[in-house]
Amino acid sequence: MSSFARFIRPTIGAWALLLLIMAAPAPSLAQQINPTASSVNERQLLQEMDRIQGRVSIPDQRSSVLIQPAGREWREFRNVVLRWIGGVAVLGMLAVLVIFYLTRGMIRLESGRSGRTIVRFNTFERFVHWMTATCFVILAISGLNITLGRPLLLPLIGFDAFSDWSQWAKFAHNYLSFPFTIGVVLIFLMWIGGNIPNKVDLEWIKRGGGLIGHDHPPARRFNAGQKGIYWIVVIGGGLVAATGYQLMFPFYVSGIEGMQIAQIVHSVVAVLFIAAMLAHIYIGTIGMEGAFEAMGSGEVDVNWAREHHSLWLDQELARSGPNDSQPRPRHAASAAE
Repeated sequence: MSSFARFIRPTIGAWALLLLIMAAPAPSLAQQINPTASSVNERQLLQEMDRIQGRVSIPDQRSSVLIQPAGREWREFRNVVLRWIGGVAVLGMLAVLVIFYLTRGMIRLESGRSGRTIVRFNTFERFVHWMTATCFVILAISGLNITLGRPLLLPLIGFDAFSDWSQWAKFAHNYLSFPFTIGVVLIFLMWIGGNIPNKVDLEWIKRGGGLIGHDHPPARRFNAGQKGIYWIVVIGGGLVAATGYQLMFPFYVSGIEGMQIAQIVHSVVAVLFIAAMLAHIYIGTIGMEGAFEAMGSGEVDVNWAREHHSLWLDQELARSGPNDSQPRPRHAASAAE
């Protein structure tokens, strides 16, 4: 028995010592890791922070990223910067137009109406214009709701009404983008020939386009201001369409980062597009007498054409003869150029 006791006591002591070693706190991780090792990159760790990525069953594995570092900058842009850009562009343009109207007023026909009209836009041209313009107005309103609806509209109408309105606005924004894009393409093809800049446009710009004073610089079918609007529609409309479809059909062209860039381009171009179209609408309605008729009946008064597009009028009269501009009853017209 004494020999057994001599054997068991050291054994128990050895196990007790092993348990004490195992229970002791482990050395600090910082003491074990070489801070200069290539496997430790503080910048990479910071970039990976807040990244959430899972697993998906669809072929495109890029959709598994739910949150990534660049998303924080994108969120800041969308919630803060974009609202400032949109507010300054749209409200600033409205303020400029109100001030201009109060100081300049409507640009009147100085020679009065002649009672004779000349065809300016045919039926197809006016159809394309109004289809594109109608889609644009709805796209603009529904798009501004995405950017400004939550801080401005939600507190006024409440959650339920805002939810219903936003859902229908989203449907309209998505589906009306297709006829809008078709309209932009047709506008480009229809009027490209008359919208190439030339020396006449430089003279028109130097003389203020007739907006200041009572000067009426000569212009062809489209003056420099209208050419500017044309290229804004073609280039701006093309950009918002291309980036919008990239967002509407995610992950077909790029991953999360690419779609964030597309959203930034889409939103900035869109608000600047809206601001430019406000000036276009102003000139075509209360800003210039007689301009509203060009896209309504398609006919404008001969005196209006002589004051604002004298080179085009001379060309039309020389081609068809002055007898084609017979007196016609005045028609209520639509939007102007």
